[in-house]
This record gives sequence, structure tokens and C-alpha cells, in this order.
Amino acid sequence: MLLKQIYQDIHAAKERDPAARSTLEILLCYSGLHAIIAHRINHRLWRAGFRLLARLNSQVTKFFTGVEIHPGARIGSRFFIDHGAGTVIGETSEIADGCTLFQGVTLGGTGKEAGKRHPTLCEDVTVGAHAQIIGSFAIGRGSVIGAGAVVLDPVPEYTTVIGHKAFVLRRKGKRVYDFRHDRLARGLDPMDTYESRLEQIEKHLNLPDVSPASVPQPSPEASADATEPSTPLPAEHDGQSHTQALIQQWMRQRNRT
Repeated sequence: MLLKQIYQDIHAAKERDPAARSTLEILLCYSGLHAIIAHRINHRLWRAGFRLLARLNSQVTKFFTGVEIHPGARIGSRFFIDHGAGTVIGETSEIADGCTLFQGVTLGGTGKEAGKRHPTLCEDVTVGAHAQIIGSFAIGRGSVIGAGAVVLDPVPEYTTVIGHKAFVLRRKGKRVYDFRHDRLARGLDPMDTYESRLEQIEKHLNLPDVSPASVPQPSPEASADATEPSTPLPAEHDGQSHTQALIQQWMRQRNRT
């Protein structure tokens, strides 16, 4: 079983890395593969009760490969770590078959809680360089985590996620945010940014207030004459109408992104 998994890992490297020229090159030069082989041995020692020895071996492997995989992590077949340097996989992480990690990836926990505290990667997940997945939740099958992303919530299957956001934790020695990895404030929604930009455009153009409260309500007499043709706008309003049309067009384009 161990030899079969190693063979599948070698085949995965050859299949996913266009720089791989031969099996011998992968065996001799791929630190990610070396870390995976060492982990498969250490995991068996861990499960057999030789936990100190397994941990010691994992630290030796980290020294030579730059990849830190806790021996308690459960990793499926056809696993590939490209480049590998700086990759960290926590104790209760679970990685299903066919997953790929790039350098600097962290599968981390949320703190000092006991039990399951690291993420689960379902089949065929790809995690880009330096992405951080923090917490006990699942990344759905076939999903892609973009490089540098910070993922704090479950990801549905066949989904691509990107982005990260830093927030103030302490200002002038005073704590302003109660920090926990699994309770980080989320980044601004792109729609909020668009709305802010639209507000700036409206202020710059000095457009009239067109909110519902600012629109006068028609009188009963005006409602009775609603069938009559409306009076066209004066010429001086053409520029503002054109500007408002441009803004509405921009908003429609925004909503399609």
C-alpha cells in the first residue's frame, strides 16, 4: 500500500508539473515528494503509537525539505506539493485524493482548541502559493484557492476564491479588535467599494438628490391627468440626464461583474 501511494505521488508530479522530465529527476530533486514520502512513513508510526519518534522524524524532514507536515495529518493518494518551501500542514488536517499545494501554503488551526481544528480538502483541490486556510471546515471538491488568499469559511465544490484583508488589532497600545483566527473581520465586499465610488462620482458632478424622499408626490389632480403627455425636460437638464444615464450604465456593468 505504501509503495503504491508513493508511485501515485510520483505520477501526480509528472502529470501536473511540466518541468518534470523523468521519474528519476522527480525522485532525486523534488523536495515536496520527499516530504510526502517521509510523512507517509511518519503517519504510520504515529498511528502505531510511536508519536515522539514520528514528531522527531517530521522535524528532520522539515529541516531538509522546508515542508512541515504533522504526522497526524491524513493525506490521500496522488498528492503533489509543488516547490514546497514554507508549506505547513496541521495535525488534524485531512487531504483527499488528487490535491495540489504550492509553496507557502498553510493548513492551520484557529487556536488551542482540542479536536478537529484544521481544514479538510476534498478531492482535486488546488491551493495557490502562500494561501492560508485557517479553521475546521471543508474546501469542496475541485475548488481552487488563489495565491495569497486567506480562507476562513467553507468553500463549495468547484469554486474559485481569491483575496485577503488585514485589519487593525491594536492602536496606540489599546486593543480594538478581539482577535481569533476563525473570527477575523471579513474584507470589504466589492459591491461596497463600487457604491463608494459611485457616491464620489455623484458628489463630483453635483447631481440633484433623486432619493425617494426627495421626489414630490403627485397630487390627486395630477394623478387624474396622468394620461396627458408629460412636458419635456428643459434643455439645461440634458447634460444631467446624460450623466445619470452613464452612471446607470456603469451600475449595470458593475452588477454583471
